[in-house]
Amino acid sequence: MKTYEWSSSSSEETSAFAEKLGALLSAGDVLTLEGDLGAGKTTFTKGLAKGLEIKRTVNSPTFTIMKEYQGRLPLYHMDVYRVEDEFEDLGFDEYFNGDGVCVVEWAHLIADQLPEERLEMSIYYVGEVSRRFELVPRGGRYESLCEEILG
Repeated sequence: MKTYEWSSSSSEETSAFAEKLGALLSAGDVLTLEGDLGAGKTTFTKGLAKGLEIKRTVNSPTFTIMKEYQGRLPLYHMDVYRVEDEFEDLGFDEYFNGDGVCVVEWAHLIADQLPEERLEMSIYYVGEVSRRFELVPRGGRYESLCEEILG
């Protein structure tokens, strides 16, 4: 399985990269985001939302587990950090197999509920504003996406 890397030197670069990816996404796509607090998961998701033509302000769903936004496709932005039991059935599969795009922050906490095919992304601090993104495509659809935006 191939791993892709991309580096950003600012939140604006991160947002532009995510917007480009968002414009290529289709219904049923699932992206997972891992990274320390403040690494840029929400900044990335805001850019992705722009690519999905979402006009509303996007912010972290930390205390609500999920927020839904309407655009070219619905965006289901999940933050599962506060999920108590990884096996608790919260109906995520309905969203993973639904008509929108899912972004799951702290996805490792519900690993057994995630679809087999997805785009796994980890964000690492490089400096105060610089970040390194590691993308691991799980499935041909996501391999193609990575090739298109990073090839």
